[in-house]
Order: sequence, then structure tokens, then C-alpha cells
Amino acid sequence: MYDLYIGNKNYSSWSLRPWVLLRVLGIPFRERLVPFGGATDPDAFRAFSPTGKVPCLVDGATTVWDSLAITEYLGERHAGVWPAEAATRAWARSAAAEMHSGFSALRDACTMNCGLRVTLHSINEPLRRELARLEGLWAEGLSKFGGPFLAGERFCAVDAFFAPVAFRLQTYEPPVAAAARHYAAQLLALPPMQECYAAALAETWRDPAHEDEARGVGVWVADLRAGS
Repeated sequence: MYDLYIGNKNYSSWSLRPWVLLRVLGIPFRERLVPFGGATDPDAFRAFSPTGKVPCLVDGATTVWDSLAITEYLGERHAGVWPAEAATRAWARSAAAEMHSGFSALRDACTMNCGLRVTLHSINEPLRRELARLEGLWAEGLSKFGGPFLAGERFCAVDAFFAPVAFRLQTYEPPVAAAARHYAAQLLALPPMQECYAAALAETWRDPAHEDEARGVGVWVADLRAGS
């Protein structure tokens, strides 16, 4: 059985991708959650990850790091990770890779913090462009492949790569079209996403770096996390 090492569910967008993919597809794994901030050891992640980052998948003697590499590793072993049809699969891989390497303004302005509700100070032009690209990309997939997911009827890796964006839209409510809000709501309604959200709210760990990022971009209007 796989061991999937992840960070806090409240903060770790990168960890969410393989976690939700495995959960939705019903692929068994053991969750190994190591909080950010290294409660006792700031290098705790290096005990299992060559980069000292999460996520990291351990399959016996094989260690795979980086969310995209983990996804490709799983795709070689399990049906349903990527679409079966070649052209659909190519689109899904391209969209997932774009999310993996791009959308830096969205990441900077809307750091993942599931338990907060934040009003952004402003929507700058780079963020505005990326929100428009997000709307267009989602609309293209839903239209081209018929929905309700980005590559057709079934949730697959490309949806997993955008799952953290759904949490970001919930936290910050940036201006996006109704169709984008509908797709994000559909992701948020998935049982594993609901499970992740409940666990994120229950976490009492706080990492100053992640907290400062969220404080710097807007006004906190609600903190729904345990102990707040």
C-alpha cells in the first residue's frame, strides 16, 4: 500500500492534489500528515522527502516527490487517473501542467487557507488576467468534453489539480464567472473534499509563514478553524 506524506490540510494545496485523486478514485493509501512549522524539527520533511517538501509518495522501496510526478506514477498503475481517450488525455495533461507551473499571481494573492474568509485588498492586473484564463480554461474543458468534470463524466487528475483553486475561491471570493463558481462548488461538494475541509477546520496547528501570507492580502472577515 502507498504511503502519502502530506502537510496540513488547511494550508497544503500541493498535498491536496494526490490526496483527493486517490480518495475519489478509491485507491488505498496510508495518510502520513506532518504539520508545517516542524513542531519539533524544522527539517522533519527531509526524513521522507528528498526535497524536504510535500507531497511525497512512498511505494515500498520507491519514493516519488512532486504532485505531478506522483500523479504520473499513479497513472502508470491505475485506470482512471487520466482519461482513456488520447486527445482528451492530452488536453487534461496540458491543463494540469499549466496549473502546476503557472497561475503564480493567483497563488500569491490567494494562498490556500481553507478555514478563513478573506476580503482581498485589491485585484491587480496579473491576478485579473489569471482569473480570466482560469474561467476560459475551465469553460473550454467543460464545453469540449461535456462535463460535469473538466475532461468529461468522470473526475480525474486534471480536476484534482484544480481542487485547491476551489478552496481558494471559497476563501477569497475573487470575481469569477458563474460557470466557474458552479464548477468550483461541484468540486467542493465531493465527499473527499468535504472530508478534507472538515479535517482542515479541525486542525489547531498554526504556521506563522502561512498565516502572514493570508493576513497580507486582505481583511479577515471570519476564521472558522478550531481554537480561533
